[in-house]
Amino acid sequence: MNLAVVVKGILDIGLQKAAQIVRYSLQRDRLERAPRRKCAPLAPGPLQEANPIEGGALLRFANASLQVLFLTPDLVRVTWQPGVLPVPYALARTRWPPVEVTMHREGKGWALGGSSVSVTIRDDGSVRFYDPAGRTLRQDLPPERCGEEWHLTTRLQNHQCIYGFGEQSLGLNLRGQTVTLWNSDPLGGYTPGTDPLYLGVPLYVSLQPGTASLAFYENSYRATVAIGDTIAARFAGGALRAYLAFGPLPQLMERYADLTGRPALPPRWALGFHQSRWGYKTAADVREVAAGFQAHDLPLSAIHLDIDHMDGYRVFTTNPAAFPDLAGLAAELEAQGVRLVSIVDCGVKCDPHFSLFQEGLEQGAFSTLPNGRPVRAPVWPGWSAFPDFTNPQVRSWWGKQYRRLVASGIAGFWHDMNEPSAFTAWGSRTLPLPTRHAMEGRGGDHREAHNLYGLLMARAAYESLHEMYPERRPWIVSRSGWAGLQRYAWNWTGDVASTWPALRTTISTAISLGLSGIPFTGPDIGGFSGAPSAELFLRWFQLAVFLPFFRSHSALGTPRREPWCWGEPTLSILRDYLRLRCRLLPYLYTLAWEASRTGWPLVRPLLWPDADDPELCGVQDAFFLGAALLVAPVVEEGALERLVRLPRGRWHDFWSDAVYEGPASVHLAAPLERIPLLVRAGTILPLEEDNGLVLHLYHPGDGEGHGVLYSDAGDGDGPCRVDRFRLVPVEDRLELRWTADGEYPFPYQSIHVQVHGLEVDELRIDGRPQEPAQRFAVQPLAQVAIRLSHDSAPGRGAPEP
Repeated sequence: MNLAVVVKGILDIGLQKAAQIVRYSLQRDRLERAPRRKCAPLAPGPLQEANPIEGGALLRFANASLQVLFLTPDLVRVTWQPGVLPVPYALARTRWPPVEVTMHREGKGWALGGSSVSVTIRDDGSVRFYDPAGRTLRQDLPPERCGEEWHLTTRLQNHQCIYGFGEQSLGLNLRGQTVTLWNSDPLGGYTPGTDPLYLGVPLYVSLQPGTASLAFYENSYRATVAIGDTIAARFAGGALRAYLAFGPLPQLMERYADLTGRPALPPRWALGFHQSRWGYKTAADVREVAAGFQAHDLPLSAIHLDIDHMDGYRVFTTNPAAFPDLAGLAAELEAQGVRLVSIVDCGVKCDPHFSLFQEGLEQGAFSTLPNGRPVRAPVWPGWSAFPDFTNPQVRSWWGKQYRRLVASGIAGFWHDMNEPSAFTAWGSRTLPLPTRHAMEGRGGDHREAHNLYGLLMARAAYESLHEMYPERRPWIVSRSGWAGLQRYAWNWTGDVASTWPALRTTISTAISLGLSGIPFTGPDIGGFSGAPSAELFLRWFQLAVFLPFFRSHSALGTPRREPWCWGEPTLSILRDYLRLRCRLLPYLYTLAWEASRTGWPLVRPLLWPDADDPELCGVQDAFFLGAALLVAPVVEEGALERLVRLPRGRWHDFWSDAVYEGPASVHLAAPLERIPLLVRAGTILPLEEDNGLVLHLYHPGDGEGHGVLYSDAGDGDGPCRVDRFRLVPVEDRLELRWTADGEYPFPYQSIHVQVHGLEVDELRIDGRPQEPAQRFAVQPLAQVAIRLSHDSAPGRGAPEP
């Protein structure tokens, strides 16, 4: 244990709380003390009977039962018992149309045939999956049962890359790593390699040339997954239930979204810049920060209020001395286009004079010890009780508490400490494992409910806010969660260290979360727990411009990080990137809408469109933002250029219009004011410039170009509009064809088109000739024909030999 971290922690919380922490740690150890029993792993044993059921089969072995059920032709559910079945908190859908499946005896086992995938179950309990050509897609060895634990080993091929498991700092391709699935608040923050972190998801994507698959284990018990020549998963309890999908990577994410739900479309303001700090203690502090952004001409979307704004850290309260008129402050900021976001912790102070605590006691709302008394653990308010979000009545009660903050002008909510985390002197930083939870009435303990806690806290808030305020979209950002969190909340990546290695790890963490179904995420810019240099903060900021959640946040006692604190030239560069984020909002909002329909992440690995390129498997320092932009952040101190591996195709430099051909490795210039940024050929990129819309056309080469723009009022469930653009080669010219659907009026007063790639030689708009120009104005739904000069090809970048 790091003594310096312990001492700092005591100083932060005070001696009285430190004594509570030691007392709680001793109590937890007594509650969890149990004799350790050795057990011999038990295989399923010989197959005794196999019976067809609608869409699958039920097989009984001597020591276990197996149900195989096709939910779609390419999505199969496999359930091994004994073990309690999961409450389907993760699932958005539990009923599926029947799938026609054949069943017949095959050698030493049974074969189930579907149109896309077939399954064989051997008499020893091993299970294999095949495609229509007979290629093996997945091979599970017979599972083993050890006490309440399930162990499952899946064989891997040499070139398979494994991604996912939610938030983790172990890298992108997890071959050679062991992942722990137990949502945890690491003491003193985390550095690359820390495991576990705040938001694990028992899901991984497997990619190798020619095949891809997704596996989601619907089991919330603590698990460890060792990934080497095999994937060896151990779950501490419950039934062993897995959902297995096969197909191209985008299709896999759609199937997972079919199962666990699509991300909620956020309010548009949430995609702007959020300023936060642990240490804005008064309304005057907040006004000073907002005034600083105005004085320095810096766009700002939201300011976050950390625990200091509460009255004695009591949840849903406001310190009346420090914030005497929260509603007035919120209205003043909203008039400037700035929203207030309030932190909400899950611990309720055990105070007989605190009405929320008394209500919780009267309603039996708190998780309890086996003796029926509410469990207590120390967090920021001191001794605290914890709502049992596995009880629907408690979710409803808790959700109604947000009304008081909304009435004070709070526009969004920041869920923290919801692993749930408790202050401890040693050992696991959560509630005792014997803590009882309702689990929708069937009962269970914290071994099962722990990983679900943040998910269900977000559900309680989202469902109540949606019911109470149907005219607005709930916006919640949560530190913890589980599979299905995307239906209710965004995520941020917790207390990451302020170091260059942590900056690099942020990229793979964001990609992994996206491939785990959590598309809206981002880090504390500059890291949470340290003092970044101006260079490190700037490079982190440049990366964060291209991540969904764009927030600067830092710990109490760290140097101030508002953009003007860095002086020049850093301030001017930060301003340029804040403005770039504003320019990108039409594209980002369209990607958010796309995610809400498909489940596709906004941040994607470079192998997203081309999983057959083995060179892209391990690239974890670059990513796609949607289909159009390839972002290659600078992650090394002092670097002024960087090497980028390009996928196949043609790529335009965003800054210079230089063209590169992939696949190749290329050196890109990266002076301090520039992040390497490439645009895919054929892109029609919508950017907001000078209060209007500019469509940037990038020459598609021999194929077509495409673009989409989604528009609505920015909140609520009112009318919307989808504009679709095609750039079609016709003889010696390019035609821009524009169509639209939806009742929402086009939101921009001015529209321009900017051509990249070749010089415009001839221009027609709606059939009428115009003076040729690289940038020209058009009206909504204009049809544009461009003839390009063939003797003015743009400069090309040189690939790395």
